[in-house]
Amino acid sequence: MLALTISSEDAARLKRTEVDEPRPRANEALIAVHATSLNRGELRLLAIRPDGWIPGQDVVGFVERAAADGSGPAVGTRVAALVDEGGWAERVAIPTDRLAIMPDEVGFASAATLPVAGTTALRTLRHGGDLAGQKVLITGASGAVGRFQIQIAREQGASVTAIAAARHEEDLHGLGAGQVVEAIDQAEGPFSLITESVGGESLARAIDRIAPGGTIVMFGSSSGELTPVGFRQFVPDHEGARLQTFAYYTSGAGIGADIASLLALVAAGRLETRIALTVPWTDIAQALGALRQRSFSGKAVLTMTG
Repeated sequence: MLALTISSEDAARLKRTEVDEPRPRANEALIAVHATSLNRGELRLLAIRPDGWIPGQDVVGFVERAAADGSGPAVGTRVAALVDEGGWAERVAIPTDRLAIMPDEVGFASAATLPVAGTTALRTLRHGGDLAGQKVLITGASGAVGRFQIQIAREQGASVTAIAAARHEEDLHGLGAGQVVEAIDQAEGPFSLITESVGGESLARAIDRIAPGGTIVMFGSSSGELTPVGFRQFVPDHEGARLQTFAYYTSGAGIGADIASLLALVAAGRLETRIALTVPWTDIAQALGALRQRSFSGKAVLTMTG
C-alpha cells in the first residue's frame, strides 16, 4: 500500500512510498483511510522522526476488516479515530476503543477535524469540573482546539472569554464567546479555568487571572518561550490554584467514546467544524506550508485520493 513517510531527502521531509500492509492485532480493525487532517504538533514530529516513519493522527474511513476479537464495528462502517502514528496511509490498524461510528449526518471532512483537536478541547475543559456558571478563559482561541473549546464550554453553561486577534472577534462571538480580547490583561477575571496554549508571557499573565483554587491547563507553547514561575505569583490572590499539563496521549482511556460524543454534537448542529483547506494527499506540501505560516483559521484536511 502507499503511505506518506518521513524522507530527509525531500524538501517537505515526506514522500509517498510503498510500505508493508498493517497486521492488525485481535482488538484492532483495519481501516481504509478516506481523509485525515493536519495538527500543529505533527509539524514537530516531521522534524524529529526518522526516515520511513508514517505520521498522521486523525483518521476517518471505512472498516475494511473487523477486529478478530469481535469488538468494534462491522465491515463497511464509516468511522473516525485517533491514532498515535500511521494515519497518512491508505490503510491503518486501529484499536477498536479508539474508533467511533460516524452518524449519517456527518461528512468525512468534518469528522476528520475532530479526533485530536476535539478530544483535546473536551479533555482540557474537564479539568475545570462542572463548568455551569463558571468563567473560562481560552488563549489561542482562533485555532482549531480553541474554537472547539469555546463551543463546548458554552454548551456546558460557562461564560467564555477568548484571546485572539481582533479580526477573529465576530467569528468567535458567533461560536459562543461572551468576550473576545487581544491580550489577557484586557480580560475581566478572575477565571476558574484557563486553557493555555501559548506559553511565555501569556502563561505568566494567565496566573494573574486565575481564581483561588482554579486551574490553568497547559496544552501547548506556540510562542516557544519559557515562563519563570514563582510561589509569590500565587499569593495572596491566587492561593490553591494549580498548573496542569495536558497531552492527549497521556489523558486516559475512552478516546473512541469521546470522539463519538463530539460526532453527536456535530450531527445535532451544536458543534461547528471549520475546514479552511481541503487538498488531496499528493498536495500535502501545500497544506503543511499554509499550516506553518498560520495562513488560515480552522483545519486543513487531506483526502486520500490521487
